[in-house]
Amino acid sequence: MPGGAKGCIEIHDYRSHARDVEVERFKDLCMKQSMLVLDDWSFLPIAYLSIRDDPGMCKQLVLSFVGKFLSIDVTSGLNWAEKETLRFARRLMRVFEARELAAHLALSENRTRVILRSLVAKNLLTVASGSMRYRTYRLNKNF
Repeated sequence: MPGGAKGCIEIHDYRSHARDVEVERFKDLCMKQSMLVLDDWSFLPIAYLSIRDDPGMCKQLVLSFVGKFLSIDVTSGLNWAEKETLRFARRLMRVFEARELAAHLALSENRTRVILRSLVAKNLLTVASGSMRYRTYRLNKNF
């Protein structure tokens, strides 16, 4: 995930996580969750019964959970195009070309390349391929 974020969605069955759980198993489950949290994992438990009885709410929970990782606070001092470029890069989670960004921003490729060079200079984007002519870009891993 962007920024090294780690998330875990775990589906809990009532029998194996509540009703029929033995004391040792319960302790192991708590310890596992504790270790994940200490390792900076975000943890989202969902009951299997909720998936069966209210799938729409579960879908919304999962989308909101994933959205926490994909939404970003953008650095102040950037113009609208630079901010949207960072959001675009974060949503893609892969390398992208200037022409893809140009289509997204509805700007010319030349204007888009100016924006990309500016973000590379600010160390917010990294050149993924090309040395003389930059071909693809990615979000800086520290961002």
